[in-house]
Amino acid sequence: MKHYSNLESLENFEATVDLALELKKNPFVFEELGKRKTIALVFFNNSLRTRLSTEKAARNLGMDVMVLNVSDSWNLEFGDGTVMNLDTAEHIKEATQVIAQYADIIAVRAFAGLKDKVADATEKVLNAFIKYAGVPIVNMESALSHPLQGLTDAVTIKETVTKKRPKVVLSWAPHPRALPHAVANSFVKSMKLCDVEFVITNPVGYDLDPKITKGITINHNQQEALKDADVVYVKNWSSFDDYGQVTNTDSHWMMTKEKLGHAIFMHCLPVRRNVVVEDAVLDSDQSVVIQQARNRTYAAQAVLKTLLENIT
Repeated sequence: MKHYSNLESLENFEATVDLALELKKNPFVFEELGKRKTIALVFFNNSLRTRLSTEKAARNLGMDVMVLNVSDSWNLEFGDGTVMNLDTAEHIKEATQVIAQYADIIAVRAFAGLKDKVADATEKVLNAFIKYAGVPIVNMESALSHPLQGLTDAVTIKETVTKKRPKVVLSWAPHPRALPHAVANSFVKSMKLCDVEFVITNPVGYDLDPKITKGITINHNQQEALKDADVVYVKNWSSFDDYGQVTNTDSHWMMTKEKLGHAIFMHCLPVRRNVVVEDAVLDSDQSVVIQQARNRTYAAQAVLKTLLENIT
């Protein structure tokens, strides 16, 4: 594996899930592997769990960590042949190669703009780092995917659910803001790689990218979809057809204790209480959201270990 840009980057998904669970038992068993190696975490968007878990994962492997928060203040140029006489002060070609002089691995986080579907699909920031940096790149969430979260979710389900082939439901929930599809996309891909009965439920007009959900059951009746569920993963995403728009805020899609039944509750966090999910769910023993957050470290550590083993 040269880069971890998406879940498809993994040569063996199941083995990586197992590795993460083993690392959780003994996080420091490979702490010599990253000795005298440095990772740069580059954030174009803010982060809590991703930043802390990826940094902890790297340190568990003995790596040094540098964090660069650039937000929207770094006016980078991405075009070829551009005359840079306007707002952009630095080209991505130099920027990525300079960071690579200081780091053996670069991890990048850059969200979707949610204004132009075609532009977001190019994964401009992530792919520029892959193209120019010359060192392994880790996707800490991009326009279309969040593979560290998707891997974590599979780890959490395997750790928590004993049923041989559980029923897993991804349910849309209301949210006042337009949110990207990255987490939902990666969860769908993750579940396709697991031995589960998988169903997506969302309002009409909120289907995800059909290329990603191909072959998956989509049920627009939430109550029907949730029947006999063992795992319920709740997440909001903005419209894909009316790209980036909030066309539905129906509070009836909020997850409640009654709807959840006997299933465990999952969410990537942060979550808006009593909008996305009611307190009675989040504060119950059925909620594993904190366990999920903890597992982010070991999923990232499994990925970094694999990359480090390929660095000469």
